[in-house]
Amino acid sequence: MYKKTLALIPFSLVMVTALAADITGVSVETLVKTNQTWDGTVLPAYPTSSPEISVLRFNIAPGAQLPPHHHPVINVAYIIKGELTVTTDQGLQKQLRAGDAVVELVNQIHFGKNGGTEPVELVVVYAGTNGQEVTVLGEQGLR
Repeated sequence: MYKKTLALIPFSLVMVTALAADITGVSVETLVKTNQTWDGTVLPAYPTSSPEISVLRFNIAPGAQLPPHHHPVINVAYIIKGELTVTTDQGLQKQLRAGDAVVELVNQIHFGKNGGTEPVELVVVYAGTNGQEVTVLGEQGLR
């Protein structure tokens, strides 16, 4: 059932986008569409257990740094305001600014830092499974 539902999502998105384009006063912009994370790693397959979607809003003060962590699930972030630098444990960096949408790393250690003078506000959508953690500190749970 889960795989059948997932198979319908791309079709539904195409239909909604096509319908919205025909409605006066409605526009649709694709912010991100990819099968890779921001560093070019191919996304893992979706799990076969019950899906659970989580949407979280983060506010990160100027100078604040998130601890090293990883995400065991596919997720996408949208930066509402501010600038955030994401750094992997290998030293690879990605600078994100207001208006950016990015598919985050999966099962790769990284951290984010607000090196700017204004707060960073971002929304992250996680496509996990029922009861699964979406963020894990450090290397815990990595294979």
